[in-house]
Amino acid sequence: MTQIAEQFHVTWQLLISQIILFVIVAVMLKKFAYAPVLKVLEERRQRIAEGLANADTIKQELAKAQAKAQEILNQANAQSNKLIEEARQAAAKVLEQETQKAVAAAQDIVTKAREASEAELARMKTELRREVGRLVVSTTAKVAGKVLTPDDQQRLTEEANRELAA
Repeated sequence: MTQIAEQFHVTWQLLISQIILFVIVAVMLKKFAYAPVLKVLEERRQRIAEGLANADTIKQELAKAQAKAQEILNQANAQSNKLIEEARQAAAKVLEQETQKAVAAAQDIVTKAREASEAELARMKTELRREVGRLVVSTTAKVAGKVLTPDDQQRLTEEANRELAA
């Protein structure tokens, strides 16, 4: 071994000092560089694990929120359908009431028109009787050739009216 060391020009003192320095540097690197790097890596692993756990929790909460939102939408749809049906029923009721009012108003108008027509007919008949009576009195006075007294005129008018009524 000495021969090999001489062949490579190795000096034992220098080799031992380099080995001691290497051990010191290795210990220092382990303590001040490698340990903090491992610590940082472990912290990152923990944060990643927490992030994944939080992501799962958030996914579950999101699914719950979506289910609740869907339930609220279903309830809102049911309420809106109920309100629409109530509005339709109310509209049908109002339509029926208004139709009944319109029918009653139309019947009232027809009744009033009949009454007015009957009143007009009665007035026209009365006017016709007077005119016929006047014509009978006038014709009788011309045919008879004399002036009729008011009693005669009244009697002739009444007789003409009786014959027209029959």
